[in-house]
Amino acid sequence: MASIPKKVQKRFSQNIRKYIKILEVAKSRDINESDTVNIVNDILADVFGYDKYLDITSEYAIRGTYCDLAIKDGDDVRYLIECKAIGSNLNETHLNQAVSYASQAGIDWAVLTNGSNWEIYKVVFSKPVDKKLLYTLDFLNENYKDKKFQEKMYLLCKEAVKKSAMETFHKERKAINKHSIAAIIYSDDSLKLVRRVLKSVYKDINIESELIEEIIKNDIIKRDVITSEHTQEAEKRLKKNSNKKKRKSKPVSHRVKVDPKKDTKSSNEALRPVSKTMDEEKVESSEN
Repeated sequence: MASIPKKVQKRFSQNIRKYIKILEVAKSRDINESDTVNIVNDILADVFGYDKYLDITSEYAIRGTYCDLAIKDGDDVRYLIECKAIGSNLNETHLNQAVSYASQAGIDWAVLTNGSNWEIYKVVFSKPVDKKLLYTLDFLNENYKDKKFQEKMYLLCKEAVKKSAMETFHKERKAINKHSIAAIIYSDDSLKLVRRVLKSVYKDINIESELIEEIIKNDIIKRDVITSEHTQEAEKRLKKNSNKKKRKSKPVSHRVKVDPKKDTKSSNEALRPVSKTMDEEKVESSEN
């Protein structure tokens, strides 16, 4: 996770608590969607560091309609934000609306929020369009002083957008997750390692790789993880990487090409190692 600049830490300490109180009051009054959008706009400016007039717009048109808010980096739109009333429970219908807007506009990130709860999604441009939940924020129920909470908040900040921190975080989570780790544990190399360690401890018994594989598959890793398409993709990546390493590690044979037209005897003599006479060796040793 990217480290939080001191400037951002200071902004958090000055503003987060204030907006938690505003959100608490807004929720108790059950304010409407339009008023919630206004609070979200202020949070984006005062907490996340965006310029209200240059970086945030409510006039981003998508096929004849407008999303609630869009975050810009110069002329590029980086996030689309779909807001709902603070009393609303964010649901699949709201999410599909946010992802639909983002996919139609060709934007990678969609944020769904009711002011208190924030859900950050990566839009997957497949057929059909899909989405992946990257993480969530809950201003009213999480500890705003917690380091992990603030690190997640930082990813949405203007300073993080400039560094493409969200993209980096997404790559890290894509590489380090239950599916990739399950694929590693279940790989041939891991099974061999476990067998080798067990044999060093229990020298008098026969340890079969098949039994180790069965225990890992049935008792250690959850079945839905093992059978997941994401784990299978990770396994393919591991095998591909392993095959590359094997190809690189193969010794390259350097053969001397012999011209068949030349005399075979002279060719053999050229390939024969040169042995020194005893007199030559004595001369060399005396010189040394």
